Amino acid sequence: MARPVTLVRFVLPSALGPWAGDMVEVRLFAVADRDGGHPTLGAALDRLRRTHPSLERRIRDDRGDVRRHISVFVCGENARDLGGLDCALPPAAEIYVLPALSRI
Repeated sequence: MARPVTLVRFVLPSALGPWAGDMVEVRLFAVADRDGGHPTLGAALDRLRRTHPSLERRIRDDRGDVRRHISVFVCGENARDLGGLDCALPPAAEIYVLPALSRI
């Protein structure tokens, strides 16, 4: 059985563009880590590391977690509320990467 794959579209703030070849959008395929599984946010970021390693280092820390000052939204929902890196990605997922905003 083949591992599921989904096309993912990362939408980036212009401040991260220089680490993505001056692009504000990166498309790639996320692959599930096992047969019958679902591609996850973590799998998409792993793939991003292969294509744009400098960009991925600005999104994740040395432990592989999303940096505290970065917010990631999967299809309009905060990834932290969807299970973080384990959040399953739907087909044609849109992932927005934004600087975190604090509440006053």
